[in-house]
Amino acid sequence: MTFGQKLRAQREKLNLTRIQVARACNVVESTIINWETDRHLPKLYPSQMKALCDLLDVTLEELAIWMKGD
Repeated sequence: MTFGQKLRAQREKLNLTRIQVARACNVVESTIINWETDRHLPKLYPSQMKALCDLLDVTLEELAIWMKGD
């Protein structure tokens, strides 16, 4: 699975909207759409990465693996 597929699957598993993820990361909803469709990988500040991990209930290590790909 790609980063975008993993992000979307986890977001949907937790019944979160793209807007909720965007707000947690301090980005706009279209950014989340771009991530989920693998148009772009996230370029996040540490505080944004922590917020994303906390919201999605994943560790920083898991997020890094997602970004690296399979």
